Amino acid sequence: MKSEQILQYLKKLVFAMVMYAVILMVSVSLLKNYEFPRVWQIVVALTPAVPVTFIVIILMRMLNNSDEFQQRINLLAITFSAVLTGLITFSYGILENIGFPKLPTLAVFPILCVLWGVGFGYFTARYE
Repeated sequence: MKSEQILQYLKKLVFAMVMYAVILMVSVSLLKNYEFPRVWQIVVALTPAVPVTFIVIILMRMLNNSDEFQQRINLLAITFSAVLTGLITFSYGILENIGFPKLPTLAVFPILCVLWGVGFGYFTARYE
């Protein structure tokens, strides 16, 4: 993939991430400060998922347009991330049975993303 294409994807990705942060802050603020009927609470609470959907689409397009080498590195990184996230959350779930605090469900996706980044860095360095 050309550096111009990568730059365009990154611009779209940054824009979607900024929109996520803004929408999340507005959503949380609205839910804290105003009373809504239950159905509107659900709608307002889920609005940050819209830019996340765009982030996923942008990442999928970027991966689809990359060469086979980059696709392989990402496959390894995503597999590493999924397996390790599963192991971490499963193990922590067992620890919750002996009194550890509950792990919020919201923590799973960031763990997955961080480990994808770690895996991507590791497999990129490994193949250089």
